[in-house]
Amino acid sequence: MIYSLKTHALRLASAGSLAALALVAAQPAYADEEPAASETAMTEGEARLAKLLEGRVAGEPQNCIRTRPNYRLTVIDDTAYVYGSGRTIYVQRTQNPHHIDDTDTLVSRRFTSSEICRQDIVTTIDPVLGFFTGTVFFDDFVPYTRVEENEEG
Repeated sequence: MIYSLKTHALRLASAGSLAALALVAAQPAYADEEPAASETAMTEGEARLAKLLEGRVAGEPQNCIRTRPNYRLTVIDDTAYVYGSGRTIYVQRTQNPHHIDDTDTLVSRRFTSSEICRQDIVTTIDPVLGFFTGTVFFDDFVPYTRVEENEEG
């Protein structure tokens, strides 16, 4: 007889321990079970970000980045904000990337006008109705620089 964690959880639940059931119910029945293909598959946002980062190399994370009028902001749902264009772009994954939504408008209260930093206060608003939809907590900005073919060799 094979004794699984789910069987144990069901026995605990019948004994009145619903908390134990909640902790164990999501576990695979066997320790050597592989995760389902859907758990390891790349999300649509991760795939889009990977395409943007093709041919680029990550640099040292930075607390602040300089903002320029020609910097573009690309919002990738549930994944990251991407700042910049050209040779170097900056990826901002935030502390809660699952809250990133390209339909929200970012409103920032910055400490300086020429930089955006991880400690800046950034909120999101609904662009149609104008009501508050959330707060963004930045992490470090990671620069990705395009590698020229003559630099590789």
